[in-house]
Amino acid sequence: MQRSLEQRMAIKFCVILEKSAAETIPMLKKAFGVDCLSDRQIFRWHKAFAEGREYVNDENRAGRPSTSSSDDNVKRVRDLLNTGRRLSVRLISETLDITKTIVHEIVSEFLGMRKVGAKLVPKVLTDDQKARRV
Repeated sequence: MQRSLEQRMAIKFCVILEKSAAETIPMLKKAFGVDCLSDRQIFRWHKAFAEGREYVNDENRAGRPSTSSSDDNVKRVRDLLNTGRRLSVRLISETLDITKTIVHEIVSEFLGMRKVGAKLVPKVLTDDQKARRV
């Protein structure tokens, strides 16, 4: 997400410098490499900025917002994991009546944990934790 925001800012900068979309593409590909937006997306954003668009953020989209990974559900998953780290995503899902995909998203994205052996642990260990595990 952050990377595409930077690219949209770069596209807007190229529009201000009066570069064409065809000139903008190689510059973005050189700057961002494999993480670069597709040519079609670059053309779309270039056209939008050339027509006067000011904001680089995406517009709000229609549809229902995700409510499954709410703060309440994150807290419920965290509290359950604090009782015992040897819980599977399936067991957490069944216990809390939340879908497995949402539980996995909460554990990995919001709580920053991953599965090591049969135990869920934080992705980044502190220096003290690293010293104790050796």
